[in-house]
Amino acid sequence: MSNFEIGLWSFPALLLLIFLRMPIGLAMFVTGLVGLNLVTDGNTVALAKLKTETYSTFSSYSLSIVPMFLLMGQFATIGGMSQALFKASESWLGHRKGGVAMAAVGACAGFGSICGSSLATAATMSQVALPELKRYGYSGGFSTATLAAGGTLGILIPPSVILVIYAILTEQNIAKLFLAAFIPGILAAVGYIITISIYVRLNPDSAGTRPPVPMHQRWRALVDVWPVLVVFLLVVGGIYLGWFTPTEGAAVGALGTGLIALVNGGLRGRAWLDCFYATAKSTGMIFFIVLGAAFYNGFLALTQVPQELSRWVVEQGFSPWTVLTIILVLYLVFGCLMDSLSMILLTIPIFFPIVSVMDFGLSAEEFAIWFGIIVLIVVEVGLITPPVGMNLFVINSMDRETPISKTYGAVMYFVGSDIARVVLLVLFPGITLGLLRLFH
Repeated sequence: MSNFEIGLWSFPALLLLIFLRMPIGLAMFVTGLVGLNLVTDGNTVALAKLKTETYSTFSSYSLSIVPMFLLMGQFATIGGMSQALFKASESWLGHRKGGVAMAAVGACAGFGSICGSSLATAATMSQVALPELKRYGYSGGFSTATLAAGGTLGILIPPSVILVIYAILTEQNIAKLFLAAFIPGILAAVGYIITISIYVRLNPDSAGTRPPVPMHQRWRALVDVWPVLVVFLLVVGGIYLGWFTPTEGAAVGALGTGLIALVNGGLRGRAWLDCFYATAKSTGMIFFIVLGAAFYNGFLALTQVPQELSRWVVEQGFSPWTVLTIILVLYLVFGCLMDSLSMILLTIPIFFPIVSVMDFGLSAEEFAIWFGIIVLIVVEVGLITPPVGMNLFVINSMDRETPISKTYGAVMYFVGSDIARVVLLVLFPGITLGLLRLFH
């Protein structure tokens, strides 16, 4: 069997390990390690790579941004920022039909601007918003679907851990990727709010109403979210003004949210240790997935699978848009099988070389950034696509009374909104690249 054939057979072998419930990082690590032994006729290369790859992965300065953003999200959670965001959104939108659900989406967007993780955003905001949605008569399936969809804003609205990983894999500028994600992130939030408006009109019994909040209370609630605005402007604004690098900005954000949580009384007792423990646990999981992906992708590089696939696609004469469509459909399928980080790490080293040699009418840098945002959005859709959308299970675990089938039915409205947004951004790349072209 040739090295290329071994590389091709590694895909079903990897999927088999995942179906057998082996952790995705370990599955990629094992497949890569065994593959390296097979294509190099021994374990010398595999053991040498085990030493060098482990050190280079865990000592990477670029990856140090990940624990900083995760710690920022932990501090923001216990600092009461999620409650303040939801209260402010609810005071302005809650009296409308479906307004409490709209407020939950708005709060998810705000929290995503200081969190960077989809699952963390979904889990945190569900603790705040689910009781209020139940209180005002929102159906269980509609409530959980709204929060699952809103949680996906955590990885799209900057800062985003997934965008950082993509930037490292494709050697792109993190700050430019963050800038390009702004308008798609806003479109996502607006699209979800429109979806909620349509849903409650088609299903009038799915949402109750609540009395309007006096105007002075609305302004007071809006003032209470100033810590979120300060941290967001400090981190993102500081990066674009050149005050500090993205990694330094993440550290500044973690410090800022930590100080706010301390002032708000959220860091009492063991809260400090709990934040650092949760951050270390999440960082360890992410880093091991990165290590497993590095081993597997290193093995694939030796087998020439990405290069041969790229050459084969070019020789077939497929149009760039056909290839892009096929790739995006594959991401939707993968989204039903694995989490967003694993998808990015597993597929980008294979798909990016294929599409990067095609002509989409963009410069190399613009294409890489545009493609990254499109992929991120489709990965985001995978998080809420039945039957195995990760966000759906996270939210339903917090509402045991609601059958997950009810969540599946309601969330398809949000999936439709996401697909429409993907089509819009694919057809009009200028929407994604507009701010980038304006400021650079």
